[in-house]
Amino acid sequence: MLEAGRHPNINLLAYSEVKSVTGKAGNFTVKVLKKARYVDEKECTSCGKCVEKCPKKVPNEFELGLDKRKAIYLYFPQGIPAVVTIDTENCIYFATGKCKVCEKFCEKKAIDFEQKDETITLHPGAIIVATGFDMYDPTHLSQYGYGKYKNVITSLEYERLICAFGPKKGELLRPSDEKHAEVIGYIQCVGSRSLKDNRFCSSVCCMHATKEAMLAREHNPRAQSTIFYTDFRAFGKGFQKYIKRGEEEYGIKYIRSRVAEITEDEEQNPVIWYEDTKSRMVKSKKVDLVVLATALVPRKDVSGLAKVLGVELDEYKFFKTDPFTPTDTTKSGIFAAGYCQAPLDIPECVAQASAAAQRAANVVLLERKQSGQLRSQETPARTQSDTTSS
Repeated sequence: MLEAGRHPNINLLAYSEVKSVTGKAGNFTVKVLKKARYVDEKECTSCGKCVEKCPKKVPNEFELGLDKRKAIYLYFPQGIPAVVTIDTENCIYFATGKCKVCEKFCEKKAIDFEQKDETITLHPGAIIVATGFDMYDPTHLSQYGYGKYKNVITSLEYERLICAFGPKKGELLRPSDEKHAEVIGYIQCVGSRSLKDNRFCSSVCCMHATKEAMLAREHNPRAQSTIFYTDFRAFGKGFQKYIKRGEEEYGIKYIRSRVAEITEDEEQNPVIWYEDTKSRMVKSKKVDLVVLATALVPRKDVSGLAKVLGVELDEYKFFKTDPFTPTDTTKSGIFAAGYCQAPLDIPECVAQASAAAQRAANVVLLERKQSGQLRSQETPARTQSDTTSS
């Protein structure tokens, strides 16, 4: 991210929203709403003094509400650009007209309460959509007890809890009593591969559950992890070896099963009730913590973006692409990369991003050649950096 932020041919428009797209391949006109941060990006050094002095605390979205942030905040420590933003919905000054503590302590005088939204017009030759995914909300799946039992969390909440920079500084603590979680159950396919929810497989859950179980043992040698799975879809290079390593070196237990319900005992320990699909027997297991591998789904606002771009979505709201050129959307000059096109893991997303970049560069080169801007003796290699920025 830092390399992208410093690259002379890359212009990052963070905290911005695409409002309209017109034109055609090689000659688009894009209107972008750049939202006011109420902070001068050129002056802010992200020193943190304004954040430290701000008196208002609100739930932290990046930490999934597991801790709190200030009304003036940096979205996450490694974010690019490293600039703070004022949350106008929770800022005391915007609510009452009083406070301005952040302005008083900003040595660079970067706070600007008069800053306004601005509309920026761009003229790209090609567009790449890479909007990623949202985590499926399992609250309505009452059988799992999410939102009802404190010690039932999602896989992303687990990632934040076990992260050294997270709300618990890397300690895997139960939300109910702050005790170390030693017996952990991971439940796969929550909200995915289901006729009622999402029929597709999210692709990455089998592997990230195994990784999380490995991390639990690395943090606590006494940790015992059990993964309850429908069936394993470990299809990538080295994936089966990774699972075998989890079994042999980290003591991970895999149970092919269907989890029917999660209950709770008097000590707030989750009890997993499941059918062992190999023995055809109904069993139960008491654990300290349950981690739900929830489905990864297209972003909630993807329909609006697709309408702005003038492209089609498939039945699951992924960007529809050509099966033989899976980066090409239904509109010429607009390409898709990553999870917005279909369930993919990181290596697949990287490969597809490279393909989308090449497809976009070809469109721009063709348009320049047709308009006479590209000299006949010029080769694509000599104009690569220029076309990439376009």
